[in-house]
Amino acid sequence: MGISRREFLTGVGAAGLVAATGGGLAGCAPAAPATSDPSPDQGSAAGVAAAGELIAAAYLNPQDYDYRQNTTDFKTLFSPLKIGSLNLNHRMVKSAAGSAAYLAGFTDELLQYYVNFAKGGVELIWVEDIAAFEPPADGSPIPMATVEFGRKLVKECGKYGAKLGYQWAQFPRTPVGSMTAKDIAEAQAHGVALAQAMQQMGFAALEINAAGFNLGEQFLSRFHNNRTDEYGAGSLENRARFVTECIQKIKKACGSDFVVQILIDCIEENDNLTNNATLMTLDNAVTAPHNKVTTIEEGIGMAKLFEAAGCDSMHLRLGPLGNHPCQFGSDLYFILNGIEGATGYGTQWDFSRHWQGQLIGNHSGAGMLIDIVARYKKALSIPCGTVTYMDPAHAPDYFEKALADGKLDFYIMNRPLTVDSDYVKKLKEGRRDEIAPCTRCLHCHIGSNEMNRAMGYCRVNALTQRVMTDKGPKTYELQPAAAAKKVMVIGGGPAGMEAARIAAARGHKVTLYEKSSSLGGNLSFARMVKGPHENLDDLKAYLIRQQELNGVTVVLNKEVDAALINSTAPDAVILAVGSLPGKVGASGGNVPILDLIKFMGNGTGKNVVVFGSNAQAFDAALWLTVHKKKVTIVTPNKNEDLDKQQSQHAMRFMTTALYSLGVKVYPESTIKEIGDGQITVATNGGFETVIAADSIINAADLLPNKSLLDGISVRETYAIGDCNEPFNIALAIRAGNDVGRTV
Repeated sequence: MGISRREFLTGVGAAGLVAATGGGLAGCAPAAPATSDPSPDQGSAAGVAAAGELIAAAYLNPQDYDYRQNTTDFKTLFSPLKIGSLNLNHRMVKSAAGSAAYLAGFTDELLQYYVNFAKGGVELIWVEDIAAFEPPADGSPIPMATVEFGRKLVKECGKYGAKLGYQWAQFPRTPVGSMTAKDIAEAQAHGVALAQAMQQMGFAALEINAAGFNLGEQFLSRFHNNRTDEYGAGSLENRARFVTECIQKIKKACGSDFVVQILIDCIEENDNLTNNATLMTLDNAVTAPHNKVTTIEEGIGMAKLFEAAGCDSMHLRLGPLGNHPCQFGSDLYFILNGIEGATGYGTQWDFSRHWQGQLIGNHSGAGMLIDIVARYKKALSIPCGTVTYMDPAHAPDYFEKALADGKLDFYIMNRPLTVDSDYVKKLKEGRRDEIAPCTRCLHCHIGSNEMNRAMGYCRVNALTQRVMTDKGPKTYELQPAAAAKKVMVIGGGPAGMEAARIAAARGHKVTLYEKSSSLGGNLSFARMVKGPHENLDDLKAYLIRQQELNGVTVVLNKEVDAALINSTAPDAVILAVGSLPGKVGASGGNVPILDLIKFMGNGTGKNVVVFGSNAQAFDAALWLTVHKKKVTIVTPNKNEDLDKQQSQHAMRFMTTALYSLGVKVYPESTIKEIGDGQITVATNGGFETVIAADSIINAADLLPNKSLLDGISVRETYAIGDCNEPFNIALAIRAGNDVGRTV
């Protein structure tokens, strides 16, 4: 038998999968050529090269952001697709991911989660492995309550033309080398029983997850498989035998019309660049040479065997052996502006050499695997799809052309659909500017079930992991206002625009005031620091468009004071003016203290102290480090709170890269004295140290800013976002959504 991926992540957490070491970033990248011109996007770290020389790592994987043209009619994207017995009308498929938080069993929340994708136009939805769906381990019949819920889910999604498949993701209880013939037979029998149970409920397909750390991958991979029998690593046939037998047995039990899709790592590399890497799996460690990764050629050979066994389609994804999120979200390799290719281990990929030089490594992670999948498709006669930020709305011509050129058959998507479940419908209707964009922050994937429920959320969609629970709104639908109110929203950042959008959509008369000449708040500044990867310009454009669509009156270049509020006499005021800067707590000397939003200008000098440890502090530290500044971070916060506003995955990439590049952090410390070209730091260890400093960037924790609500004669007032509780974009939008539903 085995355990599910859900059980595994609950027990040990994704962060505990690997113990690895590697070389520092500084030693992995070539020196920047004197005449280098990477032609980068304006505003990215490489894009401001004219402002000064960059570190070598910035030149290793130059990015070409000129791939987002939109001249297509999506003719191929919205053309028919046949996968086995399934006939679909477009090429976008929902992957089996995102429902990890639904631990309460068969709830309306779980049902509605999937029905929303069907409503939005998705025609093939893969359901993530859910413990309550699993057949009883003792072989007894599946409970009728399970069957009834499954049938209801199939029926409700079917009302909108969607078909359901279920992913079988089984972790090994022991290393594959220790599995007996009986163990293997029982594992296969479990897969057959699961397929039969899902077919009984009306599901049309089963996906065997033989990628990542799942049981099938343990047999396929020479890195994991040390068997010497017919299931061993001696030949492709032997390595593929466990999976091919599963396909054959499921087809025999369920019939040829029941679709079986196989998910594999179509190419592998080892994040741990030492020769003998140690992979932690449950309660054991497996040591194997890093060069025993699966190549494209091996993967194609095994895929041919799957096709011969009756497989109907292939789901192809990346296979880093250590960093699980990068197996399905490998665009994480591009999340650091100016160190594209960072691995999360303090090292850096060279995309011209690593991964057999076959990844598309210059489009910020969009469609990375398309060229590799094209090789699989050429060798196979069954449909081939791939995952990792497959987002046709993001780059219409690019993704349409890949389909039209026959490089692949379909896109497997999760994050874009989770952000906006109406994605397919809007794209088909030509409403691309109304699609809420994924900003690739990876807050949506935390690592274990409990953590997902407690911490997982979407930066853009305030309902994700919250709706229909005690953490958020009780319904997806907006309830019309009982009576239209005159609502004044003050501040045009993410929180204010979200609040205005929701309140207006419910029927209120909303006026949004912004003191500057444009909406967006700090999104434009954040985009300049972070670069284009996180699509913050797209988020700003989406929120601005929502004001237009929902009839919000926008007043720019107008700073609101109490007199204006009182004279306007609104029924409700929503304050979203942003935060006040935090305090450094020291002064004197000749080292200037610079505001965070001005740090990118000239005048920082060579030695820069960043005071603070929030996401803004780390983003600033990264930008400065890429621009060859010697950066030291000093913060009164604890070590475990460093960079806490970012997702744990982004945090891992950020901290390992900066530490590898020599950034020193002093947690639980203060600046005791500012002197002549230096500062004195009082550390948590009880000692003082003197640090050279040409400037100090004030990135201290931000402070609330609610004083405008004092003394106004309005009955209903709210403070949201950073002006109430400074944190990050996600929580600002969440607060805006909540208050827009409340007002």
